[in-house]
Amino acid sequence: MDNTVKLKINGIDVSANKGDSVLDAAKSAGIHIPSLCYFNMHEFDLLNRPASCRVCMVEQERGRKGGIVPACATFVKDGMIIHTNSKRALKARRMIVELMLSDHPFDCLTCDRNLSCELQKLAAELGIKEIRYTGDQSNFERDTSSIAMQRDPNKCVLCRRCETMCEKVQYVGVLSGINRGFTTTVGSAFGRTIAETDCTYCGQCVAVCPTGALSEVSNTDTLWKALNDPEKYVVAQTAPAVRAALGEMFGMPAGGLVTGKMITALKRLGFNQVLDTNFAADVTIMEEGTELINRIKNGGKLPLISSCCPAWIRFIEHQYPDLLDHPSTCRSPQEMFGALAKTYMAEKFGIDPKKIVCVSIMPCISKKYEANRDELKYEKLQYVDFVLTTRELGAMIREAGISFTALPDAKFGMLMGESTGAADIFGTTGGVLEATLRTCYELMTNKKLDEIEFEALRGFKGIKEATVDIDGTKIKVAVAHGLRNARKLLEDVKAGKSEYQLIEVMACPGGCVAGGGQPYHYANEEVLTKRREALHKEDREKPLRRSHENSEVKKLYEDFLGEPNGDKAHHLLHTQYVKREI
Repeated sequence: MDNTVKLKINGIDVSANKGDSVLDAAKSAGIHIPSLCYFNMHEFDLLNRPASCRVCMVEQERGRKGGIVPACATFVKDGMIIHTNSKRALKARRMIVELMLSDHPFDCLTCDRNLSCELQKLAAELGIKEIRYTGDQSNFERDTSSIAMQRDPNKCVLCRRCETMCEKVQYVGVLSGINRGFTTTVGSAFGRTIAETDCTYCGQCVAVCPTGALSEVSNTDTLWKALNDPEKYVVAQTAPAVRAALGEMFGMPAGGLVTGKMITALKRLGFNQVLDTNFAADVTIMEEGTELINRIKNGGKLPLISSCCPAWIRFIEHQYPDLLDHPSTCRSPQEMFGALAKTYMAEKFGIDPKKIVCVSIMPCISKKYEANRDELKYEKLQYVDFVLTTRELGAMIREAGISFTALPDAKFGMLMGESTGAADIFGTTGGVLEATLRTCYELMTNKKLDEIEFEALRGFKGIKEATVDIDGTKIKVAVAHGLRNARKLLEDVKAGKSEYQLIEVMACPGGCVAGGGQPYHYANEEVLTKRREALHKEDREKPLRRSHENSEVKKLYEDFLGEPNGDKAHHLLHTQYVKREI
């Protein structure tokens, strides 16, 4: 059966598939139709098409008069004739954007999304130079209750992207349309603030918001003060996904690894030490891998579930508190690094821990929340003082007048700066589990694992699984990215039907490369794929690709921690998770 549909768009013959929208058909033919509420990520089974903004209006010939229709919600038919740039279509499109602007705050110069706002871009594209419509403007209260993210409903254009992400992708359901008419907004039930909900702070709503209605809480002003305080010793740690995306902030192509330039930029910003979260990722594998082996050998609670992602941990604490004996007790690499910086590094360098300011550069908004969790502090000493997103670091580099693309490459400091390829792939879905298997196999068998790339655990499929034979012991493992997929696996664990011994969960679809704090990728699957491939490339090019081969990690255990999962390691590198009430 032929599913091909033939139509004309702007006089051009176009072939499309039955069920495609006019917007899809135009895009496949290289014809641009502006849109705002619509986005489609096929790889993640994600479609937002409420046809609420009406920005994609086109003219469809229908008899003598024809009609104006939304391209995203109008489906192709044989013989259809569409005009995307007719006088009627352009007039309708322009009027709609003007009406949006008439109820939008006029603070573009100080807005978080200035120069990266899709509404701003649309206004420029349509040549709008003045606001012809005047009247009442929305006056909602800003929500600054959370330490991680904030909401300004006055900048909301009701595209419902955030609602789709929270409801249909993450299955958290914090955000939804509220009220009717002019008082319509997107918010949480019963008027709760974000801090009063079970929001995971994954930041995926921020990642897809086209305006400044949702943004991370910025820590840059306070950090500048620390960098200029001669009494402070400021240390940076950088997550693997950051180096695969930071270049995009400066016009560089997606997937370019900018590790060396990033280190140089941080040094020029005034950091005393620039070290690598990847070092702590290798330590995480030593701890989590040993924990898995102990549980398998001693009849411990299985499946063991990874604990690197703070949004995922907050999700299970709220949604599945009866399963809290399944996650690894390991802290995340960020928190392991912070604890070691203010103990091990402080001892090695002879620095008072109270003078050390530990700054994390992360692809993640939830890391801001994690850094302030009470159970991750020791005698009121906060191990990670500030968390900056990739976007915030890019903004600081610009503010300092640093020409990023012209920077020479530098290397991480050696103490807590060495890492293996296994740590690099922490930044993409499946990477933590793959790194764990590389080490567990060799620790359990004392044999070299010849094939260390687990292709079955790679890619953007929502749930991936594999079975690994470790010297006769069959280990069945699974990877879930996106909390909707995590919920599916947890329901099986809860029902006693799970066959897995090890599960990796990342809250963000695609893993950290698509974190809520990364450069805005506008739902572009190609960008995320290039970021992921960059991390796998860095892994392949490292001389060491197994965490237990890291000489700095070996020295850490010899000189300071003792053995993995030992008393001192448990005190500094492990924690407990608890039921969270709304």
